[in-house]
Amino acid sequence: MTPVTRQEVLGLYRKIFRIAKKWQSASGHIEETIKEKEYIKNEAKTLFRKNKNVTDPKLIKQCIEECEARIEIGLHYNIPYPRPIHLPPMGLAHKQGRTLRHQEKLRKISKPIYLKSHDEVS
Repeated sequence: MTPVTRQEVLGLYRKIFRIAKKWQSASGHIEETIKEKEYIKNEAKTLFRKNKNVTDPKLIKQCIEECEARIEIGLHYNIPYPRPIHLPPMGLAHKQGRTLRHQEKLRKISKPIYLKSHDEVS
């Protein structure tokens, strides 16, 4: 990892913890706010530790993009949890009828960047 990339990653890590410190839940309830703050901290720790040994520059760039996307979406919608995608069970099927394996491949390709690591951790 280059020094510039390292600084960028550490900056994102610090930014997440600053956001968690100032976080206020949409409902305004103290219990909800505390729960969401803990979720933000735990999610950040888990994902950053999981990816600490990544050395491929393309994969590092993808992880950084995912992190930035999740931060922006969380701040915009005021929810710390990843926004789910809603696809009908066989919504990506072709009229000729493809196998279930092909369905899963299409579903994986259509998944937004901010959900890629969430499914691996959950």
